[in-house]
Amino acid sequence: MMSDRILIIDDEETLCYFLKESLEEKGYQAIASYTAADGLDVVSRQQIDLVLLDLKLPDGDGLDVLYEISKVDSSLPVIVLTAHAGVESAVQAMKLGAYDYLEKPINLEELSITAAKALESRAMRQEIQRLRLQQDRDHQFIVGDNKEMQDIMRLIERLAPTKASVLIQGESGTGKEVVAQALHRLSPRAKKGFVAINCAAIPDTLMETELFGHEKGAFTDARNAKPGMIEMADGGTLFLDEISTLKPELQAKLLRVLETETMRRLGSMKDILVDLRVVAATNSDLKEAIRDGEFREDLYYRLSVVVIDIPPLRERREDIDKFAAAFIVDLNKARATSVRGISDDALRLLRQYEWPGNVRELRNVIERAMILCTDDVINVGDLPAEIVSREPSMAFAGKVLSIPAVASGVDMKATIAGIEKRMIQEALSETEGNKSRAARLLGVSRDVLNYSIQKYGLQMDQ
Repeated sequence: MMSDRILIIDDEETLCYFLKESLEEKGYQAIASYTAADGLDVVSRQQIDLVLLDLKLPDGDGLDVLYEISKVDSSLPVIVLTAHAGVESAVQAMKLGAYDYLEKPINLEELSITAAKALESRAMRQEIQRLRLQQDRDHQFIVGDNKEMQDIMRLIERLAPTKASVLIQGESGTGKEVVAQALHRLSPRAKKGFVAINCAAIPDTLMETELFGHEKGAFTDARNAKPGMIEMADGGTLFLDEISTLKPELQAKLLRVLETETMRRLGSMKDILVDLRVVAATNSDLKEAIRDGEFREDLYYRLSVVVIDIPPLRERREDIDKFAAAFIVDLNKARATSVRGISDDALRLLRQYEWPGNVRELRNVIERAMILCTDDVINVGDLPAEIVSREPSMAFAGKVLSIPAVASGVDMKATIAGIEKRMIQEALSETEGNKSRAARLLGVSRDVLNYSIQKYGLQMDQ
């Protein structure tokens, strides 16, 4: 992948040199422009991911340059650079859409962190835009960076043209029905019906007539003939969710349908030919149910020609950003809202939560947050208490810190640095020097932790 490209627009050539060198050490591509005109020309001609903009330029005002940049690319984040006396102008720049501002002389650590956050925010907005442009793809929500999910999508594409029965296994809320719908919509059966029935949601007394239908007079209240779900799925796909709850007598009847491709309505003596593909789903262990005598082994093998196991969300955290972005696009459309994305801190909390309700729970959290948020970005305060209260860094901070009372003459920067150094030492000690675990414990990225370790001379072997 190409590294992010950062444009520096500042007439101080020495400053540009040091900023460019620092950014390139971090793996970015950096370009320097010394005038407003040259900077705007670069933005209009090249792909730029972030701009560092001085508010005092020899040939123009930085606020005017900011306005012109927004006309070229409204999603391009701009960090303004200003001397202390220009803070008021920097605040005005933020009101006009700047991402943040930094005071000169520039603190390289602060620049690195702010730039990383700005680029992450841009990536989220680009993902939302990408999903907005691809809303016609029905299976988009199940594709992410997780290798298992990518393998599942490739398997779906191979299975879709066939008639093979598929058993989808996974915890509640992982998206089993979405996978079933993708199988249907990518298949030649897409023009026919996708008929879904939740076997656990229908009372046992009604399940048979729901599946098979009935003739007029088949029982006391059968005043008219009614086709069942199996008949309605003829030519299409029948999705049987929570198949493990189906009673043994109905399991036998379903097996006959799969073996003979015929069915019979209740009260009828006539077989009806049906051409359907059956996709079943369960969050239970069907092999254990077979051992317990609760599920037919022959039906299991009929249903599980191909088995798809969907991993829980906690095992594919790298996809949380994409799911969240997709849900924001979907819910904006449904609710006529205009939420742009999620703040960095809120996104970090979403990534570290365990998600017992999986993707379904994540969607509910995003929907709730969009209802409550008063800004165009979801913030930490918009998230449920159970997500915010489990923030590892806060729990860890409470464990290791004992903040001294503030006294006159205290060097605040030295005090904060001492606290930060001790937190890092404690985290590394608790994780036996494992930087990745220590970073998660502190609620920062591994790169930020590495920088801080070098800053305080805490070099470790791992």
